[in-house]
Amino acid sequence: MFNVLRAEPKSTFEYGPFKIRRMRPGKILPERHDDAFGPLSVIDHANLQMGTLVSMHQHVNDEILSYVWQGSMVHEDSNGNRTPLSSKKLMMMNAGESFWHEESTPLVATEMLQIFIRPRLANLEGRTQFMNRPEGIKTNQWTLLAGPEGEDAPLEIRQAVYVYDIRLEHNDKTEAPQREGFAQFLYVMDGEIEVERNMLYKGDAISGGNVNLSLIESTGNTTLVCLLVDVDAASVMDGLVSGQ
Repeated sequence: MFNVLRAEPKSTFEYGPFKIRRMRPGKILPERHDDAFGPLSVIDHANLQMGTLVSMHQHVNDEILSYVWQGSMVHEDSNGNRTPLSSKKLMMMNAGESFWHEESTPLVATEMLQIFIRPRLANLEGRTQFMNRPEGIKTNQWTLLAGPEGEDAPLEIRQAVYVYDIRLEHNDKTEAPQREGFAQFLYVMDGEIEVERNMLYKGDAISGGNVNLSLIESTGNTTLVCLLVDVDAASVMDGLVSGQ
């Protein structure tokens, strides 16, 4: 059985110049009675106006992928990094025992995801990683962005989770990535698709749990993010966001 999780306007909250729609991925599998999809805890779909500043704040025991789809953002942190992020430069923040950072959009408005994952262990070392891809999001080709330690992914997640993205043009067809023992969670970053006789629009997600999705067809220019998750992986609940 394939379940669809729709973008819910009532889950949107605003803080001045930025707006976030929060998704609890576990609600796509109601039989598990869990707001988290295994260790995949929260997906925040954020829009930040130009001139936004989210001042220095702390994260603890969250694995956080900052996926900028449109625009750019400047990341600064307690390790001395000051790095612009965009669709051509992504960031994984492994918060561990403590990590401080701030975000700003001095040049243009920005649309992005922040994906919060529960780590396998608490109080690991805090760090940041960056992925450069000068070509941006590839068309008709899935790109591995992040994966578990030791898997040679561009960004390491301290958990059994893989993250991919793809851009599709009108009427393009593709199949979602798959790995044995991992459940697919397909998120529509932008555009619209048809999959498993369901129409999905911006902010919607679909999963079949332990059943893989079949053919995906775009019905307009579309960006998709696919997460492969071991929903039974051991994880900790100590994260300031992911542990909620």
